[in-house]
Amino acid sequence: MRTARRRKTSSTRWLQRQLNDPYVVAAKKDGYRSRAAYKLLQLDEKFKLLKKGQAVVDLGAAPGGWTQVLLHALGPRGKILAVDVNEMDEVAGCMTLVGDATDLATEAAIRDALDGPADLVLSDMAPPATGHRATDHLRIIALAEAALDLARSVLAPGGGFVAKVWQGGTEGTLLADLKKDFVHVRHAKPEASRAGSAEMYVVATGYRGAGNDTDDDMDNDMDIEQREG
Repeated sequence: MRTARRRKTSSTRWLQRQLNDPYVVAAKKDGYRSRAAYKLLQLDEKFKLLKKGQAVVDLGAAPGGWTQVLLHALGPRGKILAVDVNEMDEVAGCMTLVGDATDLATEAAIRDALDGPADLVLSDMAPPATGHRATDHLRIIALAEAALDLARSVLAPGGGFVAKVWQGGTEGTLLADLKKDFVHVRHAKPEASRAGSAEMYVVATGYRGAGNDTDDDMDNDMDIEQREG
């Protein structure tokens, strides 16, 4: 901290937060590329998302913390495709793809790389924060909607979907689509999410498959959401 005088106040606060963050310390000790690995570990502990031999798409994967968790959880028979707009160092045993998940060309490349259905689509994508809450909320919901569109094109029936959103709730249209497409829809904030962060995750399981008819099930799905929230 000797050079703190030469840093901007915001940079000094960030450094202090990093030095005092137990998950940053744990990530270095456990060999994870980012503290975000513990968010996925905690979501999996709560919702039992990860199973040996699954095929999983990891959107917004860089720098690779979630990808490392997947590699260990899925085992040698698993198939992992890490996708990000930025290049990331490869994780041995995983496929990587540089591309914008909102781009149709990237969606096609993902389907080609998978060469079959996925069991789980994870999205830790987030836009750069503008500081304007309403704008930031709309932008991250747009990314979650794009991730859901992609999930519909690759998920096997019974599959799952996880996406980062920000507090204030999931937009009505997105939540309605999730309840229509999945049996269970819940929100969760992992303990590893910083206390002051607005981030949370929407977790949807039991994908009904393309072309499903859910009119008779919608009321029950809404009860599940309210009860398990």
